[in-house]
Amino acid sequence: MENTSRTEPIDLGAAAERVARLAEGIDDERLDGPTPCPEYAVREVLAHVAGLSVAFRDAARKHFGPTTATPPGSSRPVLAEDWRTTLPRALGELAAAWREPGAWEGDTQAGGVALPAAVMGRVALDELLIHGWDLARASGQAYEVSEEELRVSEALLTPADGSSDEGFFGPVVAVPDSAPLLDRVIGLSGRRPDWRPVRGVPRTTA
Repeated sequence: MENTSRTEPIDLGAAAERVARLAEGIDDERLDGPTPCPEYAVREVLAHVAGLSVAFRDAARKHFGPTTATPPGSSRPVLAEDWRTTLPRALGELAAAWREPGAWEGDTQAGGVALPAAVMGRVALDELLIHGWDLARASGQAYEVSEEELRVSEALLTPADGSSDEGFFGPVVAVPDSAPLLDRVIGLSGRRPDWRPVRGVPRTTA
């Protein structure tokens, strides 16, 4: 019997709303603080999330152009001055776009990469889940994710060849099988589940 769990539409609303709440809880003084992404401060993770929200929104709509064709690492993300207004709006539009008929059908593009829409929607969820964790850890906020969401990310991030070296985002961090599912997913994303910001140590940039 065919497993349709990897192709059926999923709702991104909870993940988008969770990231919006986390962003709302970040004070201005934390914007230059460190995150689990070594080269990104909090403000840059927020800017990255804003950019990917627009990209994946347009990917769902099949509106191809600069927002979907530009690789995420092509330039350093810059946080807009009005991000407290525009970021939650973009997150809401992202979730709404993937609820539209046809969003999960055919092929689409984001970050300059073409994929089946059913896969791209799962990539969008994973981006929200992982970067939500980044923001929660960087700002000291609680982070709770449903098992259903975590299973989607786990399936997406697990190396197809079964290796433990190279994952979707880079080298996998080994995490015991007995660890919570969230920790295992975070390890698959190339992050240390025990990461915490070091207080009193300023972030430096190259």
